Amino acid sequence: MELMTLLPFIAIIAFATYVQTVTGFALGMIVMGAVTTFDLVPIAFTSVIISAVTFINGLVAIKGNTKALDLKRVGLTCAGMFPAIMLGLLLLDYMSAEFNHILQLLLGVTIIGAGLMIMLKPEPLKAPSSTAMFAGSGAAAGVMAGLFSMAGPPLVYLFYRQPFELKTIRLCLVSIFLLSAVARTGMVGAQGGLTMDMLIFSVFCIPMVTLFTWVGKRYPPPLSNTNMRRFAFFLLIVIGASLVLKNI
Repeated sequence: MELMTLLPFIAIIAFATYVQTVTGFALGMIVMGAVTTFDLVPIAFTSVIISAVTFINGLVAIKGNTKALDLKRVGLTCAGMFPAIMLGLLLLDYMSAEFNHILQLLLGVTIIGAGLMIMLKPEPLKAPSSTAMFAGSGAAAGVMAGLFSMAGPPLVYLFYRQPFELKTIRLCLVSIFLLSAVARTGMVGAQGGLTMDMLIFSVFCIPMVTLFTWVGKRYPPPLSNTNMRRFAFFLLIVIGASLVLKNI
């Protein structure tokens, strides 16, 4: 990868890592949307890097905070998500080769929809959602994780509606993203889809991801949780809109 591609890619990853650490979501959507908008590298390549970055971010973010996790809901979500990741990967293989233009348009529409859906979310529920709801949202997230390494939208919508503490919601999301990253990377590797360039670039990203995850934990922005989420939603909608306009 050339230096003029590497530097902006790492800058995008650093910013997205910080945002995910303070909100619990958005890393995959910001990285995939921005990288694709600027035509830095192909979607399939970016997906692998996002998985590696998500893994490191998750490990650092969860360290010392495991007591706040809701392991039952994490397990239910992952039970629906893991089988669906393979379906998403199969769709990515097909569309990358035949319909890359449509794939980018679909990515843009998905990001816009995610930003609007989360921004307009209803008030928290009085009781936790059913087992089927967590498994079903996990399955929807799995398809998106396989396609774009971007499992966030259905999971963020579901978990931010739950009557849980904000810290628990963030940690559950980060944990699920970590586990989906491990599963997706393993499946891609089994298909022979990992290249030396992907592995080398992932290694380059580790120090930056570790640093900005620590910064996010130690120095959150001087914004309320609501305003921070609004900023993330606005950013997602702008990125998604730029992708749609680019491909219509």
